[in-house]
Amino acid sequence: MKKILVIGAGRSAVTLIKYLLDNAKANNWFVRVADFLEDLAKEAVANHSSGKAIFFNVTDDMQRESEISDSDIVISMLPTRMHILVAKDCVRLGKNLVTASYVSKEILALDEKAKQAGIILLNEIGLDPGIDHMSAMQVIDEIKVNGGELTSFKSYCGGLVHPDFDNNPWNYKFTWNPRNVVLAGKGTAQYIKQGRYKYIPYHKLFERTEIISVLNAGEFEGYANRDSLSYRKAYGLDKIPTLLRGTLRRKGFCKSWNMFVQLGMTEDTYVVENTENMTYREFTNLFFPFNNKCTVEKKFCDYLNISVDSDEFKKAKWLGIFIDKKVGLKDVTPAKILQKILEEKWSLASQDKDMIVMQHQFEYVQDGELKKLNSSLLVFGDDPRYTSMAKTVGLPVAIATKLILNGDINSVGVKIPTTKDIYAPVLKELEENGINFVEELV
Repeated sequence: MKKILVIGAGRSAVTLIKYLLDNAKANNWFVRVADFLEDLAKEAVANHSSGKAIFFNVTDDMQRESEISDSDIVISMLPTRMHILVAKDCVRLGKNLVTASYVSKEILALDEKAKQAGIILLNEIGLDPGIDHMSAMQVIDEIKVNGGELTSFKSYCGGLVHPDFDNNPWNYKFTWNPRNVVLAGKGTAQYIKQGRYKYIPYHKLFERTEIISVLNAGEFEGYANRDSLSYRKAYGLDKIPTLLRGTLRRKGFCKSWNMFVQLGMTEDTYVVENTENMTYREFTNLFFPFNNKCTVEKKFCDYLNISVDSDEFKKAKWLGIFIDKKVGLKDVTPAKILQKILEEKWSLASQDKDMIVMQHQFEYVQDGELKKLNSSLLVFGDDPRYTSMAKTVGLPVAIATKLILNGDINSVGVKIPTTKDIYAPVLKELEENGINFVEELV
C-alpha cells in the first residue's frame, strides 16, 4: 500500500483530497490529511475508509519527521514560506514532494541534493502556476516542432464569480485567499514588449490594463503580474521580443481598486494603533489631510478627483467604508482592515459558484507568415466548497501525485511542469475531467 501525506486541508485542497480518496482503493493508497486545524482535516476525510485526519504542527520537528518518514509521497498545501521545512525533510528522508506554489530560492537550492536522493520536488503544479505552464508549453512546443518562431506570448488568468451569480457592482467575489487578493500586485511588474524592458511600479499597476475577450465569457481587463521576465528561460523563449503574464478582472475593476492603492489602504508594512474601536468611517478618514469642515465622503472624492456620481464612489460606498461599524481588530495593518471590510461583501454565498478564466495569446512566424493563436479556458465551480479554483489547483496536484507513484514521471530534482513528460499526461487527464482549452486562430 502506498501512503500519501497531504499537509494542509484548506479551501484549495478539497478537490485534491476528494480525488485521492475517490481513487484510493483502485490504486491501493492510504491518504493521511494533516492540518493544524484538525476539524478541517476531518471534514475533508469525512470518515473515508482509505483516509485519516490528523492534527499537524509543521514547526514540530519530531512530528514532521515522523509523518514524512511514514509516507511514500508528500503533498504540501501549506503557505509558500512553510514548504522549505517539509522539503528539507523530504530530501533527507528520500520522499517525493508535490506543491502548487512557486519555487522559492530556498527550494531551488535543494536541487542537487534532491537529485542525489533520487527524488522529485515538483512545484508550480496548480492553476497559476501550473495549468498555465503546461497548457502554454504544449502550444509552444507544437509551434516549434512545426517550424514556427514565437514573437509574442501573453498569458492571463483570473479567478472570478460565475456570471449567473455576479450580483454586486464590483463584479467580483473572493474565490481564493482574501489576503492574497488584497496584496496582489505588490512590488514592481516587469515584462518585455517588442524588445523593450518595461517596469510598472505598484502605484501605477492598475492604471495600465488591456481589454481581453475570452470565448463567450465577455470582456475582461488584464494587468501585469510581478515578474514576467523569468519565464523566458522557463519556457525556452530567451530571445522572444514580447512576453507578459497578467491577471484578469472584469472591466472597471482595476480603476476602482486603484482608489485603495492610491489611498494606502492596501499597505501591509505598518500597524495602525487603536484600531479595535475605530469605525470603518474613521479608518477611511485616516488617509486624508486634517479638515474638520469636510465630510469623509467629500475628502474621498476630492483626494481621488472623482464625483459622488462616479462608479468608483458608488462601489466604495457599497462596500461600507463610510459606515460607523467598528473594525474590531486590535492594532493591525491597513490591508488587514480592508480585507475584513471586503470579506463582508465579497464572500461567496451558500448558493454561489465561481469561474476560472485563462487565455494564452501567441504570435509566431511560420513559413514567412505572421499567425496569431488564442488558447482559452473556462472552468465553472460546483458550489462554494468545490469551487473551480479548488478544482483547477487540486486536480493537477492529485494527477501528478498519481503519476509519480505509478512511475510515469521519473524526473528527479527541483522541477516545474514545463517538460512534456509531465505536462502531457497531466493535461490529458485534466481534459477527461472537463478542463480543456479552446484554440482559435485570430
